Amino acid sequence: MTLVDEVLVRELGSTSYVATFDAMRKFTAERNEATHDELWVTEHPAVYTLGQAAAPVFPANDIPIIRSDRGGEVTYHGPGQVVLYALVDIARRGIKVRAFVALLEQAVIDVLGRGERRPGAPGVYVDGAKVAALGIRVRRGCSYHGLALNVDMDLSPFAAIDPCGYPGLEVVDMRRLGYKESQEKVGSDLAAALTRRICHA
Repeated sequence: MTLVDEVLVRELGSTSYVATFDAMRKFTAERNEATHDELWVTEHPAVYTLGQAAAPVFPANDIPIIRSDRGGEVTYHGPGQVVLYALVDIARRGIKVRAFVALLEQAVIDVLGRGERRPGAPGVYVDGAKVAALGIRVRRGCSYHGLALNVDMDLSPFAAIDPCGYPGLEVVDMRRLGYKESQEKVGSDLAAALTRRICHA
């Protein structure tokens, strides 16, 4: 098995967004040609994160707002959501950025068994409602950040923002779509699906 074949999956449980963000940047800054690609599966306490394209937001609640260096607009992370960070040397694997975004989306569609993409609006949608958000950063050919899949969560914090910059965008989770899998199983299945997609890209 080569470095390109192997992807390490780390299931982190619930983690602070800021601490995980700092750890991703450190991992990416320090990695080299001998570093394995890793997928980090986690969940964050309630937090809004602003991507590089996001304007300031002023939600009418006490949820913290963190400026991030990922692509995209504003989104919400909270309990009941699987967050999967993809720390992948896409240059070493010969994967272009747009193709990598498509791999992330396809992994979600693989897990759901359905879902659509929207041109110019990364993520996965079911019947027009967004179930997974996506935003990455690439430095020196290596990606970090990743995707967030809503499993079984309080969706009301999304109503205080324009999710991913789209006013009135409906957001849904897997439970409301009829799925009964646990969050732990969804996280494991999502990491396995993405690993397959990355290794066969």
